[in-house]
Amino acid sequence: MKPILPDIKNYYDVNKLIQPGPNAHIGLSVPQVIREYGSIKGKMKDLPYVLPYMIRCIRESKNSYKYINYQPNQSKQISDQALKEFEQLCSDMGITEIGYTKVDPDFIFKDKGILFENAIVLIMEMNKDKIDTAPSSIAVSEIFRTYMTLGVIVNKMTTFLKTQGLNAQAGPAIGGDVNYPMLAQKAGLGHTGKHGLLISPKSGPSLRIASIYTDIENLPFTSGDHEWIESFCKTCGKCVKACPADAIYDQPVILDDGSKECVDFKKCAVPFSNNHGCTLCVKKCTFFKGKYETIKKGAVESK
Repeated sequence: MKPILPDIKNYYDVNKLIQPGPNAHIGLSVPQVIREYGSIKGKMKDLPYVLPYMIRCIRESKNSYKYINYQPNQSKQISDQALKEFEQLCSDMGITEIGYTKVDPDFIFKDKGILFENAIVLIMEMNKDKIDTAPSSIAVSEIFRTYMTLGVIVNKMTTFLKTQGLNAQAGPAIGGDVNYPMLAQKAGLGHTGKHGLLISPKSGPSLRIASIYTDIENLPFTSGDHEWIESFCKTCGKCVKACPADAIYDQPVILDDGSKECVDFKKCAVPFSNNHGCTLCVKKCTFFKGKYETIKKGAVESK
């Protein structure tokens, strides 16, 4: 079956890209997970709600790669004014958090690659009132609306950087080439929970992530102390109990390379495709409605 989303190898010589690290994993997009392990037939009932967004997602993903060969190569330094304008434009378009980091090659998926080693990580919060209706057509529509909007934004902001004479590659919001939750964690924007999703101070788990790769040398690399979330999640387990497919491991599986696997995606794909994208792991997460600092204070005091 022909892939639904575009592949960077069809637009750029993969041998000229920054290669995945020795401990890189296989990455599957949402459409691939559904196609390989879920039910396309089950997902058909959501088409009236998600099809317009999905079509735009595919178009924006193609645009992310379409202009990948054009790089101005004029400067590797961004001015304070340009960075300020970049961040303001992102905020105006709905980006809720921005982080800057160097990409760990192990985060690049196998058979993929990126042009540049630095990343600007963008987070967009999903509408919590809509996600709170999950599983529903309203919730799955919000998920794909966020994917689509992020796709538009990363392409626009990549163009912005190029107009400043800076090299940049847009990372598609859906079907990207890098493990976004781990990249965002490295950028200090939060920490992955037991459900494998990023939990951020501002948005909890109700978010989507995209990235822009660049060789700008003076990015203000970010960091954050969110490791306490991992200890909290070990004692919480709400997402584990809420998962209708028992797909979330009570104790993460530690792989040979030392990384952890939180979710059995083969199991997850069934309710995801049959029941409006499920999303119960987001809705039932303690951080979904709870305030980050309040939860942190309680976790620290209970030690």
